[in-house]
Amino acid sequence: MILDGAHFELNSEAPGGRATLDDLFRRAAVRDVDAIALADPPNRESFTDGAPRQLTFAQADRAVSALATKLRRLGLQTDAVVATQLPNTVESVIVLLGILRAGMIAAPLPLLWRKHDIVTALKPLGPKAFITSSRIGAAAHAALAMQAAVEVFPVRYVLGFGRDLPDGVAPLDGLFATATPDFEPTPARSGDAASHVAVITFDECVDGIRAVARNQRALIAGGLGPYLESNAAQDGRLLSSIPLSSFAGLSLTLLPWLLGGGTLSLHHAFDPDIFAAQAQAHDGGMIVLPGPAFGPVAKANSRCRPASIVALWRSPERLSGVAAWRGRATLVDAAGFGETGLIALRRGSDGMPAAIPFGIVGAPHGSSTAITVIETMRSVAGMLALRGPMVPAHAFPPGAENRTEPHLTVHESGFVDTDFACRLDRDCQTLILTAPPAGMTGIGGYRLPQRALEAAVASADHGATIVALPDAMLGERLAGKALDHASIVTSLQTHGFNPLIAAAFRPRP
Repeated sequence: MILDGAHFELNSEAPGGRATLDDLFRRAAVRDVDAIALADPPNRESFTDGAPRQLTFAQADRAVSALATKLRRLGLQTDAVVATQLPNTVESVIVLLGILRAGMIAAPLPLLWRKHDIVTALKPLGPKAFITSSRIGAAAHAALAMQAAVEVFPVRYVLGFGRDLPDGVAPLDGLFATATPDFEPTPARSGDAASHVAVITFDECVDGIRAVARNQRALIAGGLGPYLESNAAQDGRLLSSIPLSSFAGLSLTLLPWLLGGGTLSLHHAFDPDIFAAQAQAHDGGMIVLPGPAFGPVAKANSRCRPASIVALWRSPERLSGVAAWRGRATLVDAAGFGETGLIALRRGSDGMPAAIPFGIVGAPHGSSTAITVIETMRSVAGMLALRGPMVPAHAFPPGAENRTEPHLTVHESGFVDTDFACRLDRDCQTLILTAPPAGMTGIGGYRLPQRALEAAVASADHGATIVALPDAMLGERLAGKALDHASIVTSLQTHGFNPLIAAAFRPRP
């Protein structure tokens, strides 16, 4: 199968071939350098500095090269790890592509992580730089990055976008200057560039935070499922509310755009009204949103006429209880299994979610020319396990499997356990999810170990308690009880814990 010429050849053994993400971007850019490539959320100024940006492919390409040149001139070497923590704006795309163009490894961090989680995740990786924004919402992220850099010794540079950056943070807004900068070409990587580690994301498991590394070929395999299942148009419009801080965000936001070209419009911190207004401008395009938000948005926005909708389910066991889809748009359910893998399946004529196939899953599913993107099985313990082109085959960093720190465990067969319980329907040869990972609390896009939640609260107040309650939109929400709520909130914030934990103790109406 060939997408847009010989530059990008796909086959069942190696989705993406030797193509890199930068190859895909350049392929899209050369078709129409003056077309709009990236567009910011219209409410950008409400959560970060700067007016909303729109970049043509030519402008985006210059900014990507400018960042790659800056990183190289700082003295960072090939395969240096660069941590990022950015809102869902054009900067997040430019930075990730710029890091890859420089021959380095991007490590995007979840937006709600604070000092405790950031330091825990980054110490084993030894990142050399940290790129962030002056603020994201009410949080001063540039100052937070400086605090984390003090404890993560290898970090030599902190770079940031926005105003009023703290001393020691190098400004990056100059990347978007209209003049063509003096670019410094990146040294060519020996061998197959697509096989080298490109991006590290982070998974939370009962034992703590583990790094999950993927090469460019695996990232492309992750995006092929949603892209091919949705029948996305070449050079079409794409609106996504899923940030690039997870494998799901990369697979559903970045890769469909790189594979198809066109305009990628971004949406930050899901706001139904603003998202609905943005979606109305995407008639005939593709929109990506959290699965639980899909129903309310669809009902409230009857004027929206997208050609396809991709709904991300981070708690895929909830799919069995959703209503049938009767709309005209193609609806694709993307079941996310933490950072291990993602299965995207189009709904059939009955409007109900498709069952997870047992065995090889190709894209588009059921096609005679389908490309294998993942394989499923049920483990002896009754858990869903995954392997295949998008699933990492090794722990990271190298040698982590021989140490005590949390790491990805890969069976000798290549399968990775997702910790989702399932049963096998032998007649249909499908897998039915029966329970989420034990010992974990899922809140929106975040998975928090219950043991860690209790430890964090106990460190602030031994008499306090915290529990997870069902929530229709978020999956679960946290509720806390303490003698002095204001004091425990302050303590949790001071120690740099995830603000979702502190929010459990704030007064509620």
